[in-house]
Amino acid sequence: MPVPPESFLLLIAAALVAGFVDAIAGGGGLITVPALALAGLDPVAAIATNKVQSSFGSGSAMIAFARAGYLDRRAWPIPLACIGGGIAGAALLVHVPRGAVEIALPFVLISVALYFALSPKVTDADAAPRIPRLAFICFVLPIIAAYDGVFGPGAGSFYTLAFITLLGFGVIRATAHTKLANFASNIAGLATLAFSGHIYWSVGLTMGVAALTGATIGAHTTLRIGARIVRPMVITVCIVLAIKLASQHDSMRAALGLH
Repeated sequence: MPVPPESFLLLIAAALVAGFVDAIAGGGGLITVPALALAGLDPVAAIATNKVQSSFGSGSAMIAFARAGYLDRRAWPIPLACIGGGIAGAALLVHVPRGAVEIALPFVLISVALYFALSPKVTDADAAPRIPRLAFICFVLPIIAAYDGVFGPGAGSFYTLAFITLLGFGVIRATAHTKLANFASNIAGLATLAFSGHIYWSVGLTMGVAALTGATIGAHTTLRIGARIVRPMVITVCIVLAIKLASQHDSMRAALGLH
């Protein structure tokens, strides 16, 4: 599909900003998916093509955190669990009642935002885990990854919250492992969609280079500032995403009196 030069420039700028935001708090798709739609891609193609650029962004951020020493050999089961969950979620895509998910998700996102805003546990310091690491990897991560395959919005925030509340990770360490998990579920989704015919590879790869740059900057910013930037960014992303999802869903609009 031919994309006008001015649209290409806007998509590159969107991917750069999204990569930066995604590396810190997740939610970069809030920026890139609407930008792809505005460039003329249909909704399925926009979501599929977005998987290309988001894989670049999450992969770049993951490498930056790994080089800084926040990922070690003990982390290798995490991507395996997330790949499996992501593929399962994509396979169940047509069977999941998406309307129910869309109604419930804004409330879940607001709850995540409130936790990050009010909990004293959201710091850069590690704490004692609440569940065994094996149980977390075998059960918690595949559920979030499956959600990412089925729907997607807010998955990064859910990963970060799970690492903090259940494994006791500090914010920087949780963000690092979130990027590892996100990269795995992005790759799983991309592999599932690669032969669907919905991906515009030239657009996705071009945006991917910009997302890689933005994500690298975002990861290094997180490493320098830590919880002082991650905490407000997660809160902001969750609230904005909740409002966006609530306003675009007819049932939610009626429930909230937005008609």
